Amino acid sequence: MKKTGWLLTAALLLSGCQQLDGKEKQESHQEKNVSEKQSPAKEASAGPKLEAAYFNKIKEVNGKKVITNPENIMVLVNKQFSLPGDYTPPDLVRPKVAFSFGEQDIEKSHMRKEAAEALEKMFAGAKQEQIQLFAVSGYRSYKRQVEIMNNQIASAGSFEKAAQAVAPPGQSEHQTGLTMDISAESVNFDLLQSFETTKEGQWLANNAHKYGFILRYPKGKEKVTEYMYEPWHFRYVGVKAAEEIFRHGWTLEEYFNNVEKI
Repeated sequence: MKKTGWLLTAALLLSGCQQLDGKEKQESHQEKNVSEKQSPAKEASAGPKLEAAYFNKIKEVNGKKVITNPENIMVLVNKQFSLPGDYTPPDLVRPKVAFSFGEQDIEKSHMRKEAAEALEKMFAGAKQEQIQLFAVSGYRSYKRQVEIMNNQIASAGSFEKAAQAVAPPGQSEHQTGLTMDISAESVNFDLLQSFETTKEGQWLANNAHKYGFILRYPKGKEKVTEYMYEPWHFRYVGVKAAEEIFRHGWTLEEYFNNVEKI
């Protein structure tokens, strides 16, 4: 009887261990499945990704880094990266929006087609909310940049001081055809920092990204952009990048510092 009882007890214990082992294996398998299911989510939130074609391609010309793919919609133009002096966007059009200078068809009333269409949608969206915007200055040729810089040097007294307010020729985003300076009647159609306090300026700051535009030179980022705060200067980069930049509070420079090239 004692031997039989011992064998029965051992069998029960062994059976219990096998059941426990099976349960542990099942739980372990479930945990693995959960972990595997969570991995893609972690990867998806790892950060923005951008195709290599949207990064600057550069060649050195007389000590300057000149962009060789200026037609790139994400082109990064600043005091480090210059556009070729002979570059003119191939698809410039005049957006169907209100301009501060009326119906004149002049150089600064043009933008690249994709950006122009996005600008039209943005102005229409603003109008639906009783916000009246006016375009002031879009495309700016290299030749025009030289004229503006010379005038600024004459006023400021030196190239260094002039370059704090005006982009050196070839380093102006306006040459890309992807930028528009925007104002309102409330500030007499001028380009002023006080524009940020107007309902028009505030609407743009909070909504431009929905249409693919970013506030290119934000307040507090002067050391990054190397330009003063310009609440009127909006640059088209496409909706996906604009929303990412807006969400993180980045400049375009900071976006490229954080985005992963794929």
